Amino acid sequence: MAFEPPRRLVRALGETAPEGDDWLERLPELAREAVERRELTVERVQLPGGRSSLVVLVRTADGTPSVLKLAPPRARPESERVALAHWGGRGAVQLLEPVSEGAEGVLLLERLHPDVSVRTLPEAKALLEAAGTLRRLWVDPPEDFVFETVAERTGRQAKAMRAGADAAPEVAPLVDAALSAREELLESPPERRLLHGTFRQSKVLSGDRMPWLAVGPDPVVGEHAFDLARLVRDRVEDLIAQPSGATTTRRRVRRLAESLEVDRERLRGWTLFRAVESGVRARRVGRERDAELLLEFASWL
Repeated sequence: MAFEPPRRLVRALGETAPEGDDWLERLPELAREAVERRELTVERVQLPGGRSSLVVLVRTADGTPSVLKLAPPRARPESERVALAHWGGRGAVQLLEPVSEGAEGVLLLERLHPDVSVRTLPEAKALLEAAGTLRRLWVDPPEDFVFETVAERTGRQAKAMRAGADAAPEVAPLVDAALSAREELLESPPERRLLHGTFRQSKVLSGDRMPWLAVGPDPVVGEHAFDLARLVRDRVEDLIAQPSGATTTRRRVRRLAESLEVDRERLRGWTLFRAVESGVRARRVGRERDAELLLEFASWL
C-alpha cells in the first residue's frame, strides 16, 4: 500500500517545518517499516487526518483493530507516548506497545471510532462530555520523565507573538494584553499537573471501552486552567456568527470554570493568551480568515 500523506498534513507541516526537515519525504518508507515490524494488516489511511501526524487504521496479527500513528520529532511523539502510558487508558486512548518497545515517532494505539467525536453532539452536551474527559487526565506527572512546562511552551510562543505584533501594529494591543496576562498567571500557578496540552472537542472520540476518550495529546505540565482554555473557544466560527457571541463566550468561561473547579479569572487569562497566540500564528502563515475569527474572539475576553 502507498502511504501518501494527506493534503491536510502536508499543508500544516509545511507551515511550520524547519529548513532541511525531510520527514514528510521519508514518511512512506517509515510507515512501511512500522507496518512490517509489527506484522500489521493495513486497512486505510485516516482522512482528512490530523495536522501533525499520519494515522493509519490497521489490524494486529491476531486481528485486533488498532491505529498506527507516525509523527515527526517536532510533534514530540515521545512525550505523547509517555503520557499515554502514564494515563493507562484512564480518560485517554490506550497505548498498545510498552514505552520501551516503541520505535521513535511511532505509536500503536487502541482503535476508537475516528469519525465520531464529541463535536457530533449538541453544543452544551459536547462541552459537558469533553470537560468530564479532560478532568480524568489531570494527574501528577511521572517522576522519571521531564515534560515541557507551560512556562517554557508559552515562553517560545510569546517571542513569536511579539514579532507578530511588530509586523502588524493593529494587533499590538491584544498581544500586549495577552502577554501581560501570561506574566501574571505564571507568578503563582495553583497546581502542577500533567495536561493534555491541545485539548478540544475534536480530540475526544467515541470508544468501546469507554464512551469518550481523548486522543492526540501534546503533553505539558502546568495548571488546569491552561488546559481548559483551548476548549473555551471550540466552534469559534459559530460563536462569531451569533449576535450574542461575546455574552455566550463569557458565560462559557464561567460555566466551565465552575464545573471543573478552576478559577474563572485564570481561565479567562489563559483563554486570552491562547486565542491571541493562535490568531497571530494563523496570520503569520497566511490563514487570514482563521486569524480574524480568533482575534475577534480574543477581544471579547
